[in-house]
Amino acid sequence: MAENKIVLKSVSELLGMKFFIPSYQRGYRWTEQQVKDLLNDVKEFIDNNKTGFYSLQPLVVKKRWSPNALEDIKAKKSIEEIDEYIKNCEWEVIDGQQRLTTIFIILHYLSNENKFPYRIIYQTRQDFTEFLKKVSQYDDFKKIVNTNKTYDNIDYYHVFSNFQTIKLWFQDMESNDRSKYHERLLQNVKFIWYESVKEDPIKVFTRLNIGKIKLTNSELIKALMLNRSNFDEEVPRHVQLRQQEIASEWDHIEYTLQNDEFWLFIQDKDNKKSQNPTRIDFIFNMICDNENEPLIYIPDKNNEIGTDEYRTFRYFYEYFHHSEESKNELINKCWSSVKKIFQTFQEWFSDLTLYHYVGYLRCPVKDNENVEKLDSLISYWNGDKTEFIEKLKQKIRKRIDGCKDLNKQYELDDCPHKTDCKPLLLLHNIQIVINQNKELVDKKEYGLPIFYKFPFHLYKKEKWDVEHIDSNTTNDLEKEKDQKEWLKYTMLDDNVSTKDELKSKIQSFVNGDSGHLDFGSLLDEINPLLTDQSDWENPEKDKNKIWNFVLLDAGTNRGYGNAIFPAKRRTIIGKDQGKYFFIDNNLKENEETVKGSIAFVPPVTKNVFLKYYNTSVSDMKRWNKNDATLYRNNIYDTLNDFGVIITQNTEDNGDK
Repeated sequence: MAENKIVLKSVSELLGMKFFIPSYQRGYRWTEQQVKDLLNDVKEFIDNNKTGFYSLQPLVVKKRWSPNALEDIKAKKSIEEIDEYIKNCEWEVIDGQQRLTTIFIILHYLSNENKFPYRIIYQTRQDFTEFLKKVSQYDDFKKIVNTNKTYDNIDYYHVFSNFQTIKLWFQDMESNDRSKYHERLLQNVKFIWYESVKEDPIKVFTRLNIGKIKLTNSELIKALMLNRSNFDEEVPRHVQLRQQEIASEWDHIEYTLQNDEFWLFIQDKDNKKSQNPTRIDFIFNMICDNENEPLIYIPDKNNEIGTDEYRTFRYFYEYFHHSEESKNELINKCWSSVKKIFQTFQEWFSDLTLYHYVGYLRCPVKDNENVEKLDSLISYWNGDKTEFIEKLKQKIRKRIDGCKDLNKQYELDDCPHKTDCKPLLLLHNIQIVINQNKELVDKKEYGLPIFYKFPFHLYKKEKWDVEHIDSNTTNDLEKEKDQKEWLKYTMLDDNVSTKDELKSKIQSFVNGDSGHLDFGSLLDEINPLLTDQSDWENPEKDKNKIWNFVLLDAGTNRGYGNAIFPAKRRTIIGKDQGKYFFIDNNLKENEETVKGSIAFVPPVTKNVFLKYYNTSVSDMKRWNKNDATLYRNNIYDTLNDFGVIITQNTEDNGDK
């Protein structure tokens, strides 16, 4: 079975090799700044007397056999001759040619004998070597072009320009320092050498360059782990089975992590480290960063393996190449660490209580908020669910400490912003789901209960606002659609519904046949008849407490502005069902399906607009203080275990 191979190769190990740059690659395009950055990075590495090596990004290659390779090998008389032939064959460069060419130009400049360190053959620029000889002879690109018109192209211009940049950069460097730089560049600068064996080079190039999908740490580590040479060669069948077992488990883990429901339970979509096409990288990153139980101890870790995007790969490279245990033992130990972390995530995901508490602590609620770190949570986990839940609850209590008073005011001049209560609103939704699931478990007549999980993956894909249930700013009903909405719901009032003449006027207004009748006249006629008026004693104060807040996706919230309660209610129901509700000419609520209109509505938000917490609803036109009090009481009852309190205003009906 052909396998991709991966090693770290120093620049000195490339000396004498032959590289072929195929026509499907773009030409040499590195800028002056990119060349300076590389020169400066290597110099910084040298000046700091760092041990170890400076790592370049992957050089992806594939062995390029000549048409007569088989006959040539057969003609060789010894194994040594065959090895030498294979060693001197060409390598097709799939990715990394920009750095490879830049290193080539630097070495060419530093060589006192003006030698070429290795050979580069461009399929579209076969006179590259001859051109480079002239670059060191002329300081003017036009003069070079005058010697040969074929040099007049953008690729050669960049080569010339960057050679001048390199020359200028070394200009003031002492001879000894230049020699030291040359030596360290050869010995301590290394490519991640990735040899593609069974892959189509054009497909690999398309993915890495056109698709802009880089080789990930996990792909590089996989090539390290699953190389046949790592296993016991005495039992070939065992080698094959063990490789297949790890490969199968690897694919299962990656497949599970690719499920957003699972992935966004433990991750945040905005986490840059989570954006790799292969998500198992995240587990390897955790192992690399684990200082308590390291796979391998590396003194001065940041200097040894760096801090760039391939830091994790280099950690495992050190692990596999500088440990005293056998490769077989190292692989089993490494893979056990990966599986242990993944199985912990699986266990949390499968348990309804752990899923919700861990998911809550891993869910950023406010902008730039630091969520609980996974390695911290894992350190608390020893398999004892009861003990672990209590530790999770302690962290949750700490998180809501700033908003645990359910009578706290927000949005006033001397008080914090309403988003400060967001952790409490999210927790209320989550605990409601947990409690409902517990009820299902206790009802044995249900048999196997159907559980509902709070969808963290949907919540994290949206931007969420803290929304006023009863708008904080007065809606003066100046817009015709708001006027019609309000009139529709006044028809539900018993005093209005019995007035036939008034009903006729309302219908005429909604139908647009009102003649000289205006909304103000209708308002004057209707208001004295309404049985339930707004009962907020101090709207500015009362409307900015938790009892008038819910969570709502930003698109919906900002779309309906300060709409009246019935309009908000209709919008919420429509979002939940994926439909748009409208009022027809007969004052009836009709609907039409609108593609893409469906959105996740948190359970508590849905309950609020259905007036779920008030069992004796008589007024659907507004959110009144009684509704608010009962909603607040539900928050208190639901989250009592987390230390929520209600201070002052004990005269309110239903206060705890």
